[in-house]
Amino acid sequence: MPLRSLAAVLLLALAALPAASEVPARRVVSLNPSLTATLVALGAGAQLVGVDDYSARQQSAVRELPAVGGLFNPSLEAILGLAPDLVVLVPSAQQRDLRARLEALGVEVLELPNITLAELLASIQALGARVGREAAARERVREIQSAWRAVGAASAARPRVRAVLVLQRDPLYVVGRGSFIDSMLATAGAENPANVFAEPYPRVSLEWLIAAAPELILDASEDPEEPRDYWARWPSLPAVATGSVHRIPASQVTLPGPFPERALALLAEAIHPAPARSDP
Repeated sequence: MPLRSLAAVLLLALAALPAASEVPARRVVSLNPSLTATLVALGAGAQLVGVDDYSARQQSAVRELPAVGGLFNPSLEAILGLAPDLVVLVPSAQQRDLRARLEALGVEVLELPNITLAELLASIQALGARVGREAAARERVREIQSAWRAVGAASAARPRVRAVLVLQRDPLYVVGRGSFIDSMLATAGAENPANVFAEPYPRVSLEWLIAAAPELILDASEDPEEPRDYWARWPSLPAVATGSVHRIPASQVTLPGPFPERALALLAEAIHPAPARSDP
């Protein structure tokens, strides 16, 4: 997405978010890993008093904080026991009831969607504003937009590569249209054939993949079998025939967070690898 269009969509995404309170939140419970990481990145880690289970396991900066459950089992009692003045989460059917119960008890809940790139940038700014880190949030967004411009300019001069990013092998899920990952693929120089699907993360058939004939398969599944060994079962795929099948670390690419430009750089290198340097 061009940066001018992205800026317009970002303004609309910000307008759709609830207005921030004047007093910055001081006791925050985060129920989403990307929001937890964003708070830490913006310098608001000290304002966190509780986090989701995944953040407690995977993010060293919050490992000592109380865990209050995961996406499917958040604990209302554990959250209330931390006396938060703000609970942050992303929209989900699993946490809709929790949000209603928290708000009924007078606890402020900030719901921040982050599927698209514009939503991700808007969530960084809204979260920064709510915890008194507006300047840090603006700078973080500026750096992300600058990285998008640089990578987009570099890839524009190179041939586009027909690439599919696999999220799960069986059943087969890929990156479709509209997600921040789709934006990264396009900016990094890929043509995503799964853009024919309106869903950001559609389930597709193996027959569709074979017909799509990707030149590159980026495999972010958690299956332990090596991607080249797995996809070698279908030698008619152009990506298999040319050896253009690569594992992409899911935690570095598929999870939204405060540093999407790092994932963008990783995808750009996978799509257009730098020439091997020969020894003098």
